[in-house]
Amino acid sequence: MINKTIYLLLIVLLTGAGCKKDGQTVNQKTDSGITGGNTGSTTAIVKGADLSWLTQMEASGYKFYNSAGTQQDCMQILKDKGINAIRLRAWVNPSDGWCNTSDVVAKALRAQKLGMKIMIDFHYSDSWADPGKQTKPAAWVNLNFATLNSTLKDYTVSVMTALKTNGITPDWVQVGNETSDGMLWEDGRASIHMANFAALVTSGYNAVKSVSSTTQVIVHLANGYDNTVFRWMFDGLKANGAKWDIIGMSLYPSTTNWQTYDSQCLDNMNDIVTRYNTPVMIVEVGMDASQATICKSFLTDLISRVKSVKNNEGLGVFYWEPEAYNWQGYGMGAFDASGKPTVALDAFAN
Repeated sequence: MINKTIYLLLIVLLTGAGCKKDGQTVNQKTDSGITGGNTGSTTAIVKGADLSWLTQMEASGYKFYNSAGTQQDCMQILKDKGINAIRLRAWVNPSDGWCNTSDVVAKALRAQKLGMKIMIDFHYSDSWADPGKQTKPAAWVNLNFATLNSTLKDYTVSVMTALKTNGITPDWVQVGNETSDGMLWEDGRASIHMANFAALVTSGYNAVKSVSSTTQVIVHLANGYDNTVFRWMFDGLKANGAKWDIIGMSLYPSTTNWQTYDSQCLDNMNDIVTRYNTPVMIVEVGMDASQATICKSFLTDLISRVKSVKNNEGLGVFYWEPEAYNWQGYGMGAFDASGKPTVALDAFAN
């Protein structure tokens, strides 16, 4: 338990600059059980995209076109732009069915057929989870903590098993999405119940490894420039015996502060590598789609900085929902209004 003053300060830090994706606007945004190692590369980092909206967009009649204007499969377009990995969010029981287990498997199969690596992003919710909300799935609301913990483990195993049954072994799995103040509130709110959050992370970790020992487990926070929050969180997790393989982060700068954010993010990544002996990965980035040239500069710089992380421990960069154009009010994709990729994605070609 932390005192009230520190708690209120943390809530301001954690929610003030998070990434909001579920509405019409977007704001700016091994030791002691920790595993890690020199698994990165300065010359061949992962270049990825979260395409979780793709099947829903396609069902709504959306088409995608390459830079020459020829209609193509969206994943193929992105592969041709240098994207080599796909990230997919998993929701427990979404009301409309999108991003449930069967939808995740369907998209993962498509990515695998194109030879792309796969990341699964467990939100442990029926809908969006982020720094401002970590709502339990409706079916889990009344569970005591011990049962909640075991239910998280069983659900994780079930999704991993569904993937395995279809011949899919994810390269990475996130146990929680932007968990800057934990997940499955209030039981797993880190600023109040850090030990509970650590237990949930460890249960997710063990569940993933029980199905696929080679899959790397990620703990993901928002605001990759904010070293104070990262130190607070991972010091707390470490002290409570949590297990993870990679530390993930989001980075959503504006067109005017991206250079500052990139510099602060690199400092944070280097500190994390040293402090926790843990590789790092940028699992979400985005910028105003109407400023594609600036976004390309931002991405080019960020990719270069990730490659420069000490000990080759900067593993990759994932763009969040680049395919989203004229879609649910989201304005930080990387396709234009005609369904073609913008120049921003050219940053992934090198």
